[in-house]
Amino acid sequence: MSTPAPSKPLKGWRILVPRGGPWGDSVAADLRARGATPVVAPMINFAPTEDPERLTTALAALADGAFDWLTVTSATTVDVMHSQGVRIPERTRVAAVGETTAAALQAVGYRVDLVPAKDNSAKGMLSELTRLEPNPKRFLTLRSEIAKPLLTEGLVRAGHDVESVVAYRTIGEPVAEEVIADVRSGRINGILVTSGSVAQQVVEQFGELPESTLVAAIGPRTAQDAANLGLEIHVVSRHQTVAALLDTMVALVEAGEAPSAADAALDR
Repeated sequence: MSTPAPSKPLKGWRILVPRGGPWGDSVAADLRARGATPVVAPMINFAPTEDPERLTTALAALADGAFDWLTVTSATTVDVMHSQGVRIPERTRVAAVGETTAAALQAVGYRVDLVPAKDNSAKGMLSELTRLEPNPKRFLTLRSEIAKPLLTEGLVRAGHDVESVVAYRTIGEPVAEEVIADVRSGRINGILVTSGSVAQQVVEQFGELPESTLVAAIGPRTAQDAANLGLEIHVVSRHQTVAALLDTMVALVEAGEAPSAADAALDR
């Protein structure tokens, strides 16, 4: 008996992937596995912090065992740590916001001691950390320049000693004119919005999107950031992982609730 052909629920779709590098390659592969054609068009990039000496000092203190906990809120922070050869001593526990960040840490050899079980956000991490640590501890929180210091402020309110350090800056990256033309004409059927920074670039670079373009946000926090910028979101994954986002998109398509032109892509 022959093996059934694998399901390709996104066959005919052209979906914009807003980041490049290994992350973009991985997402592109996941999209192809679901039948879609990925259009990798990096919209954001990362630049060094404007206070590199403070970061260097904090990372040296981390290696010397000055902190009880390190909190990491993005895979980009992991890239910064890895590029600088950061060593995390055994006594320091590591908390990661979300499975994507945890996977990035483990991929380069760092251990992960805590990932929020339910709410993959700074709020969820704060809740778990304050439950685990009722007594004052020393924390190092690494973040992007534009990230709101919700975790830091919450830990301080709970009585902990927190050093909050900017690990990198996020900057916009112009996409090719042909990509802009494809988006505005509706030839791009879907756009993955993986952060508030990506949402901002979508608004600034593409302007008003065709009504038929499906815009998918990775998690409620990103969806809210996008809404605050005036970007309409059609799909929101419950968890902050690409797999959850693509599965949510597939469920929408299979339920027949995708925008009309995206549906039409299936017939092309």
